[in-house]
Amino acid sequence: MVKKLPKIGFLYLDYVLRFFDYSNFKGWSDKIENVTYHWKNDKQRFINEVKNKKIDVLVGNIPATAYEAFKEIAVKLPNVRFIPSIETQFCNKSKENVTLFCEKFNVSSPKTIITYDEKKADNYFKNCYYPQIIKRSYGASNYGGYYVHKVDNYREAKNLFKEKKYQPIYSQDAIPLKDSGDIRVMLIGHKPICAFWRYSGDGEWITNTSQGGSMSYENIPMNALELAVKASKAAKAEYWACDIAIDENTNEPYILECATAFAAFPYVRDWIGQYIMWDLSEGEFRLPHVPLYSWEELGKMNSLILKKIRHLYFAKYEPSVDGTYWLSDKSGFDMQLTDESSSDDVPNSIKEPVSEKDLPKMLKNNNETILCTIDEGKLFTLSDITLTELMTLQGMDEDVAVMIKEQIKSEGILSFKEFKDCDFASNQQISQWAKAFKN
Repeated sequence: MVKKLPKIGFLYLDYVLRFFDYSNFKGWSDKIENVTYHWKNDKQRFINEVKNKKIDVLVGNIPATAYEAFKEIAVKLPNVRFIPSIETQFCNKSKENVTLFCEKFNVSSPKTIITYDEKKADNYFKNCYYPQIIKRSYGASNYGGYYVHKVDNYREAKNLFKEKKYQPIYSQDAIPLKDSGDIRVMLIGHKPICAFWRYSGDGEWITNTSQGGSMSYENIPMNALELAVKASKAAKAEYWACDIAIDENTNEPYILECATAFAAFPYVRDWIGQYIMWDLSEGEFRLPHVPLYSWEELGKMNSLILKKIRHLYFAKYEPSVDGTYWLSDKSGFDMQLTDESSSDDVPNSIKEPVSEKDLPKMLKNNNETILCTIDEGKLFTLSDITLTELMTLQGMDEDVAVMIKEQIKSEGILSFKEFKDCDFASNQQISQWAKAFKN
């Protein structure tokens, strides 16, 4: 007898790129609903819609700016399961939260200072190890590395904070990177399903492909995978990604970033959808099987092809004759059911969290407009918009910003509305972003 399936709803937010859609849940027999959060004073309407549609499970990532709002929403929906859980998405909100998470669960990360006290920070930078990596804490993404800075001495650190006015002050010891690269590891059910090196470009120190960096799927060290698995289990994450640095002197791995919010090829999102269906159906749907290091072979394909592959299927190896057992996949990592999250999983914040309604004012005071309201008095000009400015638009993704910038330069686009009907963003997103421009 087929078990009664819970009712799934996709959690969407206006102007924010959607991680999942119906095609990622191929074979789910029941209707999948969707509920869109419209920001501002939309909490109660959103709650009512979830209740009216009798949704049991809400699937989707929550951006940094909506995290506190959805903590309140989840309390009002005690019988609704969020995937990932609100507690699991704690790290999505800020770099500060990533560090607090690593400290709570004893997950290796670089030595870090987080403070709102400028005098304490000034004293720290007078005596600390250099170089330091200074980041804008808010948000899960560094927007192509444009909010990550390397300082080599006290004077550079002081000048940087005088200019940027980041709050909190967030700085880490720079890890001497093995092979001048760091490693991105993606996991589903605590099993690594994709990993790759990210190398800095010529004359650069930051490992980001949008700034001239390169990638390699080869020779991912086992200790990086083991650290990513430890972090995923601590977060109780159905899906998870970590950026990991390997110290070239000690060969020790360190978590640089971790979150449920990350870019992934469609076939990876299909695997996640399949895993969630397996979980929610109590095993009625097939658990994805992804052989360890399969990414080495997939990585040999052109990325344009990888973006079009859907519902990639690996069968488990079954030995057919004596001796072939030793050729089977004995990785030591199995895809597992995640544990249920609880309020005890969330570390204590250093400072009272900022509410959704106070966020635009806070960001404006710090020269930021990330994922908040557009300041109509400071409209951008398309011809001289910078990549950094593009990535401050509400819901803008790093890859989309790079494509927009490239097309402005190569095709002589005169109005942002010319991007309507493009294949990398919805018309709704284009209309919203166009409001930030003079033409």
